[in-house]
Amino acid sequence: MSSIRIEPSWLEVLKDEWYKPYFKELTGFVRQRYSQTQVYPPGGKIFAAFDITPFSDVKVVILGQDPYHGHGQANGLCFSVNRGVPLPPSLVNIFKEISCDLNVPISHDGDLSRWARQGVLLLNSTLTVEEGRAGSHQGKGWEIFTDAVIEKLNNEMNNLVFILWGSYAIKKGEHIDKTRHLVLSSPHPSPLSAHRGFFGNHHFSLANDYLEKHGKTPIDWR
Repeated sequence: MSSIRIEPSWLEVLKDEWYKPYFKELTGFVRQRYSQTQVYPPGGKIFAAFDITPFSDVKVVILGQDPYHGHGQANGLCFSVNRGVPLPPSLVNIFKEISCDLNVPISHDGDLSRWARQGVLLLNSTLTVEEGRAGSHQGKGWEIFTDAVIEKLNNEMNNLVFILWGSYAIKKGEHIDKTRHLVLSSPHPSPLSAHRGFFGNHHFSLANDYLEKHGKTPIDWR
């Protein structure tokens, strides 16, 4: 466990995972791939979503699938890119929906750490990927780990908002207790599916309405 560099509250909450065989195998695989090829995000950013958003601060969970696999894109937060990096198409569509939903200007800053600092856990299902090889680290154990993250949030927190875009995220979140949390789902913001129901889903205003109803500060989604 001493070799896991992650924010202290998550280190404690997930303590059972560090000793499980799957996690030891996953750690070995990831270290090997980082030593042999180009893997994203940078090693120090693998747990960025957790480092920026401590367990007790989580108010909203947005679930992604893989990190971006292009050079300089992935920064450890789902859908996010570093400031100055051209916006991926899905993120462009997310910003369009925010603009329409909340009547605010369209953002051009793809660094979503501003959301994470407000309590939005930007969680990819798989936390690493090889350059130019989408899905290359799926099925290696990350999904088991992130299922455990969702289970802990589901069982130990109340009145969270889970935002699930696309069939993959919806399936991963199917065991979330909807009597304790708000689950918002729609098609994915990808250009291939955004016009099938992502646009107009009002997830950002719905999330804020729910947070305010339960005495929590809403998210500034701009």
